[in-house]
Amino acid sequence: MSEDYRHNNQSTFMVEQMVLMDIQKLLQSMQKDIKMYPLPDIDNTYDASHDIPREIFEEASIEANEDDVALSDTLNEEQRAAYDEIMSSVDTEDGGLFFVDGPGRTEKTYLYRAVLATIHSHKKIAVAIATSGVAASIMPGGRTAHSCFKILLTIDNGAFCTFTKQSGTAKLL
Repeated sequence: MSEDYRHNNQSTFMVEQMVLMDIQKLLQSMQKDIKMYPLPDIDNTYDASHDIPREIFEEASIEANEDDVALSDTLNEEQRAAYDEIMSSVDTEDGGLFFVDGPGRTEKTYLYRAVLATIHSHKKIAVAIATSGVAASIMPGGRTAHSCFKILLTIDNGAFCTFTKQSGTAKLL
């Protein structure tokens, strides 16, 4: 991991810190803490994201795909209506939750990709949630509802999401 950083920085300490921050982010994505392992401490002065919750930092880091940005120019009439409604809410900063429904093969993913790319290209956050891993995998930054909302896989009566009001997930949403 350090070789990538060594090309741009000759400071051994700085390279070490960058590698540790990468390891920390990988461990956090697996709900683990770097402090559980015998590694050197991270000097947060080198971490521009240390005050930002990991969930927000990850969503804000999603890059817009140029091909997906161009999709908005080729939407059909129904897709355009949904796209315009969603983007109007984004542009006025009203926010919102949108559910697009339709039978298979009605190009919903095409619309999703266009909307997500436009929002990401404006350096804004859009959380793409799907019910299945396959559906999540075809959306930029897509995740399953179980993963995002910390929903238990075995749902009993009285089951609930397992994130707190103070968590990074709550702040993201």
